Amino acid sequence: MSQINIQYFKTPFGELILGAFNGELCLCDWRYRKMRAAVDKRIQSWLDSVYVEQTDPLITQAIAELEQYFSGARQVFEVPLLLAGTEFQQQVWQHLISIKYAQTASYLELARKMHNQQAVRAVAAANGANAISIIVPCHRIIGSDGKLVGYAGGLAVKKKLLQLENCTAGNDCLTRTLELFD
Repeated sequence: MSQINIQYFKTPFGELILGAFNGELCLCDWRYRKMRAAVDKRIQSWLDSVYVEQTDPLITQAIAELEQYFSGARQVFEVPLLLAGTEFQQQVWQHLISIKYAQTASYLELARKMHNQQAVRAVAAANGANAISIIVPCHRIIGSDGKLVGYAGGLAVKKKLLQLENCTAGNDCLTRTLELFD
């Protein structure tokens, strides 16, 4: 059986678990999220692999890029990704990646981009199954009414990530934050 190298990484907003498989990042998720066991089981099963805690050059690269993101110095990630999921989930995750830094979208907008407006619930479920938080920016999804909706790292973390992006993107931080979170 193959292995997924994992490491834990403490961020300013909580602890992540990062995993690398054959030179690609397959995991960057909140360590203490709901559904942790289900996400881990899905990834290990999908890749027919087990987690082994050890260093990996790809994880080192991912941590460096995440540190740059948290400091406001990075808006686009370059680490190669392995999206372990169904074809539909992978399509949703690719659409998430296309949401630009400091921008937001709703599940409905994502479903429309996929030319399947009826798939709003399936899009929401795929968004919730994302195992590569921040880099595949599911935190940029908000409700159609502009309110915050669920996030694996918790709504407080989601709010902080969106605030970080808005402030480092040169937006009027206070105005944009009030718009998003009132």
